[in-house]
Amino acid sequence: MAGPVDVIGMGMSPHDLTQKHLDVIHRADVLVGGKRLLDYFQDSPAEKMIVGGNLKQVVALIEQRIKAGDRIVVLCSGDPLFFGMGSLLAKSLGKQNIRVHPNITSVAAAFSKIGESWQDTCVLSFHGRNPEKKLMTATSAMNKIALLTDPVHTPGQIAGLLVRHNITGFEICILENLGGPREKIGWYTLEQAAQMGFDEPNVVILKRVKDLSRTLSLPNLHPGMPEKNYDHQRGLITKAEVRAVTIAKLSLYDHHVLWDLGAGSGSISIEAGLLIKTGKIFAVEKDLERVEQIRANAQKFGISNLQVISATLPGGLGHMETPDRIFIGGGGRDLPAIIRQSAGHLAQNGVMVVNTVLAGNLTAALEVMHSLDFATDTVQVQISRSQPMPFDMRFAAENPVWIIRGRAVN
Repeated sequence: MAGPVDVIGMGMSPHDLTQKHLDVIHRADVLVGGKRLLDYFQDSPAEKMIVGGNLKQVVALIEQRIKAGDRIVVLCSGDPLFFGMGSLLAKSLGKQNIRVHPNITSVAAAFSKIGESWQDTCVLSFHGRNPEKKLMTATSAMNKIALLTDPVHTPGQIAGLLVRHNITGFEICILENLGGPREKIGWYTLEQAAQMGFDEPNVVILKRVKDLSRTLSLPNLHPGMPEKNYDHQRGLITKAEVRAVTIAKLSLYDHHVLWDLGAGSGSISIEAGLLIKTGKIFAVEKDLERVEQIRANAQKFGISNLQVISATLPGGLGHMETPDRIFIGGGGRDLPAIIRQSAGHLAQNGVMVVNTVLAGNLTAALEVMHSLDFATDTVQVQISRSQPMPFDMRFAAENPVWIIRGRAVN
């Protein structure tokens, strides 16, 4: 039986291969790799096995050739264990049956071309993957992001995605054909890149532009922010303490989709953004002035995954992603219809939270939820705030609020 399969990182081109790499390649009975890499060794007498989207088939053929005693060399662009085929081969063939020859990664080469350090960079690969949610999270937390693209997730497609999500404060560098004769490096705005085409292979670097970045100067955000911190119509905002309890009742997770129906100033949506990083938040509001206030508050606090929809409930629910959580703040006489309509969209085991100050709506909400076979629980929140007096203080009571939670039990 032949020795371990040699898995060789090609770096950016054959110029990055050492003599040791070349000696191993020249001894191969079978060369395995993408067509672009195999074309570098057209003069080699070794049998060529092209890797495309047929990875399982290729691994099976490699196993057969191992049993036949052939010396097999697998060529990988960049470094085999950096989003490369090396990890798949180690898992499929066993670590003891492969011998990895490392080389420079495309990301390392890209940063060397622009003269930037990259130890603090978030690296994501779109090769056969879709890390869109991870990208959205990274844009809120990282100053440098490197992306490995594929023919579907192109630089233009990724830039367009960021533009549609209102991601600002980044410039984008596209590095095409790194190490090749047609190498090209260019810096663009996201809007420019979204309208352009680029040669493959390429690497994308997103770099936060300090003079455009608002991240470092964004006001601090925490659950139960004082009402004065939000742009809102006088009195028409969920009070800070009630807001904190409501967020807790919603039981939000990072990936969730939240519908905030009758969003008002958007304070629930904004603070939900502390927890929902890779999911989406939809704030629905009919009053145009409040719609603009929601947008202003989202921009102020840097909540980029919040989409504002102007609609009169219970209409306007048909074009949003399926919600894991629904919050309804008020609703007036239409509350039963809003609950029933929105519940029809709620994901399996989803949660709906309704806040109301009206005793009639407390009863109506519970009746509708029970008719939908929701498991319910209700709390009343009564807040009194201290007010200074000439020689002491007193407590001023706020309106009591009922918080009704229903869980879709499927």
